This record gives sequence, C-alpha cells and structure tokens, in this order.
Amino acid sequence: METLSVGAEPMCLANTLTVEPEPTGMQIIKGIRDEVKHARLDSQIVMTYSTEKNTTVRQTGLGVTVLGTTTAKSLKVGRCKSGDAVVAVGLPHVGNEVVGAEKKRRIADTRDVRSLLNGHLVNEVIPVGSQGILHEAQTIAEDSSLQFTLRPHLDIDVRKSAGPATVILCGCPDSRVRELSAFVEKPVHLVGALS
Repeated sequence: METLSVGAEPMCLANTLTVEPEPTGMQIIKGIRDEVKHARLDSQIVMTYSTEKNTTVRQTGLGVTVLGTTTAKSLKVGRCKSGDAVVAVGLPHVGNEVVGAEKKRRIADTRDVRSLLNGHLVNEVIPVGSQGILHEAQTIAEDSSLQFTLRPHLDIDVRKSAGPATVILCGCPDSRVRELSAFVEKPVHLVGALS
C-alpha cells in the first residue's frame, strides 16, 4: 500500500520466507500472487522468494520488500493544500478483528488506493497502521508544510491502531468529500482539515 500510495508502480516483490518450501512456502507465495491480482498489478511483476531448506522451522515468518518506480512529477507526497479535508477510508482494526472486518468491507485495501489516485479525487493518500489516524493525519500535514485540525465529536477512534493498514487517509479538496464518499464502498469519515 505504501508503494502505491506515493504514486509508484511496483515492479519487483522480494519475499523472504522463514518456512519450508512445501507446503507452507508455496501456500504463502500463492497468497502473495492472489494479492498482486487483487491489487490489479501487472501479472508479469518480478517476484523472488527464498525459503528455509537447511533446518527445521517451528514458526512462520515472512518479509516482503516492494520496489517501485515513479517520476518526480507523479510522486504523491506533499501534494495537499490549505483548505483540504482529511478523510479516513475504512475503519481501524487490528489482530483478530481484521478478517471479520474485511468480510464486511470495513477496511481499506490496495484497490481503494489505486481507485482514489486514478479517480483524481484526492491530492494525497497515506496508509494508516499501528500509530493510528491522528498520527498519519499529522504526517500528511507536515509533508505539505501545513497544520492539521481534528474535527470535534468524531465517531471513529483516531488513536486506535489500524493494524495492517486497514485505513487510508486522503487529503482532498473540501468540495470533493461528498463525491469521494460516493466513490468508495467502504466507511468514510471526515476527520479534519488542513490549513
């Protein structure tokens, strides 16, 4: 999500698996390929992987490195403007909450990132992880040399961990918030403004 969010196109996924090749390693690689397909990435994306063949393992571990390319003109960092709204797409979930929330379409995903950027509704998108919505809203503001003001009386917990990026924040013109809400099929909350 981070690679897509900055406007880069992933070209290589390097996967480091701390498991045996069969069956666990190949099951994980299948899951990664399924996510590549879900994200509508190029099916010819370069994927490398290594597994543990020299010792017996008792735990599952995985590291994924994504390399992408973009141009300075296409880079989507520091693009927000004074007066932009900060909108959360998805709801913060962590741990065992994630699977159920995904089935109920309550969490943001890679397709949402691509759709929002390709739909030209937003100036910037940033995934929210363990530090929560408030932290990432302040990051969006800082990247554009702006200040973030939190809306009062929100019905979303801006301090809760969003775990594995279950929320994406969007900086968009205030006049486009309603259009953005109709554009995505996930929960949408106006969380603040930039000035």
